[in-house]
Amino acid sequence: MKYWRETLAVAQRILIELFRRRRSLIFWSVFPIALLLLNGFIFAERAQQSMAFAFENATPTTLAFENAAPTTLVGAALFFSCLGGTVTTVVAEREQQTLKRLFISPLSGTSYFLGIFVAHCCIGVGQSFLVYAIASFWKAKFQGSLLLGAIIILLSIISYVGVGFVLGTQLARRADDINALVATFGVPLLILGGAFIPSFIFPQFLLNLATFDPIYHMTEALLGVSANGNGLTEISFHFWFLFGFAILMIGAGWLSYRRMLRVERRL
Repeated sequence: MKYWRETLAVAQRILIELFRRRRSLIFWSVFPIALLLLNGFIFAERAQQSMAFAFENATPTTLAFENAAPTTLVGAALFFSCLGGTVTTVVAEREQQTLKRLFISPLSGTSYFLGIFVAHCCIGVGQSFLVYAIASFWKAKFQGSLLLGAIIILLSIISYVGVGFVLGTQLARRADDINALVATFGVPLLILGGAFIPSFIFPQFLLNLATFDPIYHMTEALLGVSANGNGLTEISFHFWFLFGFAILMIGAGWLSYRRMLRVERRL
């Protein structure tokens, strides 16, 4: 119960601070909406031209938004809020000497780590509801299992937060480093993962390269469940790759966080 109370207290503090600033929350809301609309209308126009999505019970726009929603969510929205947000939080806490105060308080390092994770999980869940609420305006539906889709979204959040801890604790020292890190590591992986350009138009050598990109597996797994109604059997390769990557990032993020604490104690 002690760890649970401390974890919720840390998460609540981070979320309250975000609500007070508002700007980050507004940007994390506007960005997925704008990207969803762009992707949705681009896909709809391509569908109308090729008639590839000419089904009896759905319009091209509906099917376009059903395909755009999952790629927009896990491929782009969660990346910037959960990965970029985690890096920003860790760097800001170091600059504000919050970690120094942690050493002289009864708060455990485990609770602090979990609190940051829970806070960004809340943001990711909020973005998920937002993206699918906007998509439903064009009658887009979640075709597959809601439970399986929720697990994929949760694994994506875990992966992003874990990577954010690794980057924020090991590579980012100041706020100026954040943009460079996100641009260097993130943008190529987002493009290769199908967040901005659908993967079905990739040449074969890029598809082979994309199999090493966790964002590609996130988008393909959620796209298969959400837009195509696939089950675990059809997306098993993408799902288990994502599952393994999420577990790996939990361990890497925790080890990086512990290493940062040891460094901070010596400073």
